[in-house]
Amino acid sequence: MPTESFRLAAAQVEPVYHDKAGTLDKTCRWIEKAGDAGADLVVFPETYFPGYPYWRGSVSIPRWTDLMVELQHNSLHVDDDAVAVIGEAVAEADLHVALGTNELSDRPGSDTLYNSIFYFDRDGDLVGRHRKLMPTHEERAIWGRGDPSSLATYDTDIGTLGGLICYENHMTLSKAALTAMGEEIHAAVWPGFWEQHGHPGDKTRADDAAARDTCDIYPAVREYAFETQSFVASCSAYMSEDVPDEFSEEELGFNVAAGGSMLVNPAGIVKAGPLVGEEGLLTAEFERDERRATKAYFDAMGHYTRWDAVSLEVSDETLAPMHRRSGARAAGGLGEASGDLSAARVQELAAEYDVPVEAVEAVADEVAGR
Repeated sequence: MPTESFRLAAAQVEPVYHDKAGTLDKTCRWIEKAGDAGADLVVFPETYFPGYPYWRGSVSIPRWTDLMVELQHNSLHVDDDAVAVIGEAVAEADLHVALGTNELSDRPGSDTLYNSIFYFDRDGDLVGRHRKLMPTHEERAIWGRGDPSSLATYDTDIGTLGGLICYENHMTLSKAALTAMGEEIHAAVWPGFWEQHGHPGDKTRADDAAARDTCDIYPAVREYAFETQSFVASCSAYMSEDVPDEFSEEELGFNVAAGGSMLVNPAGIVKAGPLVGEEGLLTAEFERDERRATKAYFDAMGHYTRWDAVSLEVSDETLAPMHRRSGARAAGGLGEASGDLSAARVQELAAEYDVPVEAVEAVADEVAGR
């Protein structure tokens, strides 16, 4: 059974921008700090490793291309030596980590980047990843879309852990899916904290915590906690006023990295944060009875739901560019035989019984023992 009390942490840490080695060193130091603070789980911001591409939409196409190649060189790969180093730091600190990262594809032949969360357990093992399902607006020129199978939860000694990235935390069905998977602790990661000036396409970096009056993150995180009865560790990116080496201030036109991290209980009560305008480790202690007390009123997976009225279909598919098929079925289709049937006969049977051609082919192959 999961422990009855635990400590959550949000590491609102400035990366060493576009610098893999520097960010790796800083990551390990802040994992150690979280361990020293007694954290059971520490969450790092969206694409903390090695920084969010605030240059998106602010540079020329040649400069964009150069920066994309640089980002590929400095991002994490599941088989990266840096992942093993992080794992060692996690094991030494004896906690769980949800690390926001730019991830380089592990598919042979691909160099696509993904906006991901890497999950490490107390042993330092990389137990899973979530790739952002739908990059937002200009982000689609930076990252690929995540596989449906990466929408998942992980059992830990403090509860069932899941997470979403930025505007995914507004996606009703994705939230419902994690809830149905039994999520109890939620990692929400963001690229900063902002003021909205009428709509989400017009936002500027927050100056202080008063920005919560217009920033969609503040109500989203509290509502996520309440509607799913989850403990939420929301971690937002922070960058100082210093312009990173090799960049100009104008190139970082979308810099909203003001922080804004929060820790919220299942009743939507903010127990720490929002921390705005500085680097820091936010921590708070939680009791599982806080979840039980909220569920006594409103249990999204129990007495306060109507699956007969509304239900959800979730895919666990991993997208792949190639699917191998064997024998006559591979050569089949409309131009070849399927099993002992001609293509013409397959079409006739499909029309006669009003079923897809593929269904007739599959039955014929099964009968033929293929």
